[in-house]
Amino acid sequence: QVQLVESGGGLVQAGGSLRLSCAASGSAFSSNAMGWYRQAPGKQRDLVATITSDGRTDYADSVKGRFTISRDTAKNTVYLLMNSLKPEDTDVYSCAADPPPYSYYWGKWDYWGQGTQVTVSS
Repeated sequence: QVQLVESGGGLVQAGGSLRLSCAASGSAFSSNAMGWYRQAPGKQRDLVATITSDGRTDYADSVKGRFTISRDTAKNTVYLLMNSLKPEDTDVYSCAADPPPYSYYWGKWDYWGQGTQVTVSS
């Protein structure tokens, strides 16, 4: 079992930055693929970024060059640094974990956090 707790959301002006954290408890964090998703009310949940157990990253086109996903294995934590924020980045951001054998390639993640609200004002 993996428990995920996000933090770091809040209200920021356009052009500003936030860093989200996702603290994971449970076993074998280092072997998990980790991801960040976002979702607005009434809309589908969209993938923002992923990071593999060996540190390879991937990003949605809408955030490339602005967001950076990273992980600290010693702290069992994954981060999402968001720069140059835009009003359209306003969403609830959730982290997800997928232990091996991996299924996140097909959009299936085994564990989810509760989410943290990010609001970007214009």
